[in-house]
Amino acid sequence: MTPQLIALISAFLLAMVGMMLHRLHFISILLCIESMMLSLYCMMTTLTFYTHTPTTATMPIMLLTLSACEASTGLALLVATIRTHSSDHMAAMNMLQC
Repeated sequence: MTPQLIALISAFLLAMVGMMLHRLHFISILLCIESMMLSLYCMMTTLTFYTHTPTTATMPIMLLTLSACEASTGLALLVATIRTHSSDHMAAMNMLQC
């Protein structure tokens, strides 16, 4: 295992632990998810670089597209929750309420 791959795996795990521990604000959850997606993108890019197969060349581009869609949806949800609840605290939101 290369040191670059170990660093990317540890970055992914650190973002996952950060998401589990820092669930106070909705924006911090979104930032942790974005850092997880960024580390996955870097892992897929290095995989494509090391394997030299043309079939894996489109995977990072698709992941980047899905990551952009996820970011826009997350920001839209953030704006909607701030408008309705007047804060982004996760404790203030009741998920069972319509």
